Amino acid sequence: MSLNDALTKARANDVDLVEIAPNATPPVCRLVDYGKFRYEQSKKDKDSRRHQHANKVKEIQLSPTIDPHDFKVKLTHATNFLCEEMKVKLTLRFRGREMAHQDVGFQTVNSFIKELIPYGHPDSPPKLIGRGINVMMSPLPRAKRAKNPYETEEEAAAKREKIAAGEPDMPPEPSRSVEENEPVGVSTLGEESIASEFVNNPFVKLDATTAP
Repeated sequence: MSLNDALTKARANDVDLVEIAPNATPPVCRLVDYGKFRYEQSKKDKDSRRHQHANKVKEIQLSPTIDPHDFKVKLTHATNFLCEEMKVKLTLRFRGREMAHQDVGFQTVNSFIKELIPYGHPDSPPKLIGRGINVMMSPLPRAKRAKNPYETEEEAAAKREKIAAGEPDMPPEPSRSVEENEPVGVSTLGEESIASEFVNNPFVKLDATTAP
């Protein structure tokens, strides 16, 4: 079909002529309502981004003797993650004699979960695994989730504009990402971080290539 015939047919059906395969011989076009097509495509993109965020897991580490200020800071991070459609893995680790006071650890975790109830729900009750308490929290649906109290009006407006423009939201990164099956307790410190913790280490200056 010639271009003029295709345009005439599109006008007759009150739709648009959209080229979908420009490199084909001859080029392939479709008769569609372009406005409706763009709307459905944007919905698919949003669903895809929401699914990608839901697969992300952020880890928040607690301790039985956590300071109230640190508790609030970590609570802010967890709230932001849940409001960004991401799961949050809460991990509380016992050190040394702290294992004798597991009730204190469970109390800390339960208090943290209670503060997050307006934004997410635990997938299962907190469990003691090894020397730590673990629990995974999933975000509530957007319609049932409370408004993020740590988000300013300007940030909310900017987020709405990004969503309307089809751009993905970029959440803050105050805590590291972890995969669902990543073992808890694996250190991610680099060589510089390890060396900095042992300032007076006498082995640092030794030349490993020198024969004894």
